[in-house]
Amino acid sequence: MTAPASTPVPRAPWAAARCAQFAVVAAVAVELTRAVHVGPRARQVLPAGSWVTTLYLWGTVLTTAVFLVWFSRCRRTAVLLSPGVVRGSAACGVLAWLIPVVGLWAPRPLVQDVLRASTPGARDAAPARSDTLVDLWWGAWVAHALFTVVCNGYGAPGSPALTVAADILYGAAAVLAVAVIQRITARQAAGIAAGAVAPAPAGPPQPS
Repeated sequence: MTAPASTPVPRAPWAAARCAQFAVVAAVAVELTRAVHVGPRARQVLPAGSWVTTLYLWGTVLTTAVFLVWFSRCRRTAVLLSPGVVRGSAACGVLAWLIPVVGLWAPRPLVQDVLRASTPGARDAAPARSDTLVDLWWGAWVAHALFTVVCNGYGAPGSPALTVAADILYGAAAVLAVAVIQRITARQAAGIAAGAVAPAPAGPPQPS
């Protein structure tokens, strides 16, 4: 009989984190390019076939995809570090970001759960207060989304002041997103390095 096989100890998703951080920064660069190309006017004035519009749309899709890959991996590791802390299923953890309107409020508690669970032993600790960094990031992101809706024709179309405010909030949200990604990934790396995740048996012993 051979020894029982074991699953490998998970690794902190640093590669996914760096890709997500790069994608967020690149998305800001694309948005600034778009802002300069259009000027302080509503973004919908761009024709559908404009190269900058195409670049913006593809950048948004790719950034979302890369970020969700990082978040999914962090969620999986957080469940191993602190079982029972992260609410919902893995599928819900992704869909919450993609459903209109729901995406304005549902992802924030999920991120808070992952951040808290990334500290080993969080299940046995007293409930932590909401993380300020996550709150600032999410507040900036939601404010940007609301300002963008207004700028695109719902109340004050073409307002230069609101358009500039939306761009500033977008940049602030991006900087804070990079910091959130760094904090969660670093916390998981520390927990894994401390041996908080033990490899689990993969199945019954196999005959030699």
